[in-house]
Amino acid sequence: METSVIHEGYDSTQMFGSLTPPIFQTSTYTFDSAEQGEARFAAEEEGYIYSRLGNPTVRILEERIAALEGGERGLAFSSGMAAVSAILLALTKANDHIICSSGLYGCTYGLLSMMEEKYNIRTDYSTMLSEKELEDQITKDTALIYVETPINPTMQVIDLELVVNVAKKYRLPVVVDNTFSSPYLQRPLELGCDFVIHSATKYIGGHGDVIAGLAVGKKEIMDTIALTTQKDIGGVLSPFDAWLLIRGLKTLPIRMDRHSSNAEKIVQQLKLHKAVKNVYYPGDPDFSNVEIANKQMKFAGGVLAFEVKGGKKEAQQVLNNLNFIKIAVSLGDAESLMEHPASMTHAVIPVEERAKMGITESLLRLSVGIEAWEDIWEDIQQALDNI
Repeated sequence: METSVIHEGYDSTQMFGSLTPPIFQTSTYTFDSAEQGEARFAAEEEGYIYSRLGNPTVRILEERIAALEGGERGLAFSSGMAAVSAILLALTKANDHIICSSGLYGCTYGLLSMMEEKYNIRTDYSTMLSEKELEDQITKDTALIYVETPINPTMQVIDLELVVNVAKKYRLPVVVDNTFSSPYLQRPLELGCDFVIHSATKYIGGHGDVIAGLAVGKKEIMDTIALTTQKDIGGVLSPFDAWLLIRGLKTLPIRMDRHSSNAEKIVQQLKLHKAVKNVYYPGDPDFSNVEIANKQMKFAGGVLAFEVKGGKKEAQQVLNNLNFIKIAVSLGDAESLMEHPASMTHAVIPVEERAKMGITESLLRLSVGIEAWEDIWEDIQQALDNI
């Protein structure tokens, strides 16, 4: 993988020897003849037509992410939610049913709620702790199983092997949001899942300067999605943003090693602080899902959550006490970022549902950056000491 993130999908000899892939900043492409234009629109000849339908810079990114995830074809989108929307709309129709992991990103929850309101596509949430629990929720209308793992923001880990065993029995596709892990730490397709989605804004880009989404799956269905929910809804990625992601991917393994190493050290310190009630991190030996994480993840990643003693007031005070750690809702950047999920990323979720998901008023989510871990801890420590 360390080699593929740098070389896959690009041949410099075809681009005048340019070491770095060029940015094809164009909206449309010319044809040599009317007949060639007709052939391309009829899909009888390969070639570019219009950048919403395909772009050489974007194609390099799509081929690279497909190779990294072990899939047949990748598609790039203008945001993580554009990728989620395209996949979910492609796999469902009115009156269908979705089984989703209990706990997920707030905007994904919002999309599922909108799909139920507009198209009567019902969603049931499952802890996915056993095959029986999953099987009991499957109905004749179930169209897919949607999984976030680790779950945002509680860091619970879903056993993908268990989910796949059930899904194959009922011939249901499994869609996995792999944002928190990146393909460097976890590859769901190799475990039997059917689709992988990323908010590429996060670890794939890694520098907090691009909004993007990626999806990977089998070529036949991804070809269909490219010609339907991607093309017709239009949430495609720009060439420049694709170039930023290609650049960011080159350092993904190095960054993920550092994010994970730093997070492990911060967890050890948090567990000893008197103001901290609970710490949630898949790599913690005391974490409830640590065995699953060890089975399907290379490392536990750079995101963790912790609860402070008290409630919302104390949690917000920690944020306000921070010095160089930024109060921000993204993750996966070089900078360490902290947020309050109940009032920020997951505020759209009703209070009762948040409680079921384990998102309390005292919960804080920390995206551990690649700064010196001692500096990260010093800032967190003084923030906790002063509440």
